[in-house]
Amino acid sequence: MSATLTLTAPPQEMMVTAPRRVLSIDLLRGITIAFMILVNDPGDWSHVFRPLDHAEWNGWTLTDMVFPTFLFLVGASMVYSLAARAARGNCRGTLTGHLFARTGKLLLLSFVLVFFPRMHWARLRFYGVIPRIASCSLLAGLVLVATMRLRRQAWVVAGVVAALLVGYWVLLRWVPVPGLGMPGRDIPFMDESRNLASWVDRGVVALTQHWLHTGSLYKRTRDPEGLLSTLPAVATTLLGALTGMWLRATRSGRVEISPMKANVLLAAAGAVAVLGGELWSVWFPINKNLWTSSYVLLAAGWAMILLATLSLLVDQRRQPWPSWQNAATWPWFVFGSNAIAAYTTSVVLVKAALYFPMGGSNVWGWVYGHGFAFHGSTYWTSLAFAVFFVAVCFLPNCWLWHKKLFWKM
Repeated sequence: MSATLTLTAPPQEMMVTAPRRVLSIDLLRGITIAFMILVNDPGDWSHVFRPLDHAEWNGWTLTDMVFPTFLFLVGASMVYSLAARAARGNCRGTLTGHLFARTGKLLLLSFVLVFFPRMHWARLRFYGVIPRIASCSLLAGLVLVATMRLRRQAWVVAGVVAALLVGYWVLLRWVPVPGLGMPGRDIPFMDESRNLASWVDRGVVALTQHWLHTGSLYKRTRDPEGLLSTLPAVATTLLGALTGMWLRATRSGRVEISPMKANVLLAAAGAVAVLGGELWSVWFPINKNLWTSSYVLLAAGWAMILLATLSLLVDQRRQPWPSWQNAATWPWFVFGSNAIAAYTTSVVLVKAALYFPMGGSNVWGWVYGHGFAFHGSTYWTSLAFAVFFVAVCFLPNCWLWHKKLFWKM
């Protein structure tokens, strides 16, 4: 894998040399990746706090907002990275090549993590968190590169978002599922397994099993990061890109507006998106497993509100910051500066701890049982272990931060 470690300054120091950097994006990315590790790795999956678990089907919890927020931030960050590369003289072809190269590195990383440590070929899962990040960043990036010279780029991107969200609704609601019939007439609309997205995923796995002799779905008959639901996930990423365009325009002076008013308008747009998602859910329920269009609006709306709030706290406050603010934000900047490294660390540690035996169980079970659940497993012991595990994953990222090493894909 040709991912590189680059020597750069950490985000807070970059305020001096690169004033256009938006610290609120770095901060929210760090909070998001830490929360992603927290909800992915409880001590005991039979004892998980309801807000820290996904909704079983329709509806949403706090945990269901984590992954779309990360994709949203991928889009927001991409606006700045592509603009920086274009300013250095990169043409569209070079930018496109960079997008494909980054996607290839992410997919290779995903394959290594899936293959580790058992190295069994027969039941590999090709879908997942990192493949979705890779596909969404590629497709959203291609849209941004194709439209970057248009005077009305934001309007064109907004039109692409609308087409993706409405088109996905049409596909799931009014396109018959082969062999099953019309949703809402022959089969229930939004049935867990009898829907077009699940049918596509089963077909893809049938092909990989036939030609590659491997492939599996997370839920056997469906997958929450499946192929068809990538379309609305790209819309999530593009909504982040639109937010990045707004932040960049208001901070560069191209839009004459005060930072306070810019953040208020961003929060207001987020509130409208949240209300729009809730309203749309009457006809197209909020559902992370299918990444429904109403879910896209809801999650993006909350991400806008959070980003506007954090921007008021860090983007508009002059440095040096008070000691309490440095202490409160530093851990999240550490996570946010190496988000892929943090996620990779968590996956490797979990798989290794579940694989290697210890004390009649495995390392994970032994540490949880002897360090946290020695009087029995409860919701609190499971949560305590999850917090402990986030702290463990923080340590290598802290080392990278102090060495000023940042893992770039």
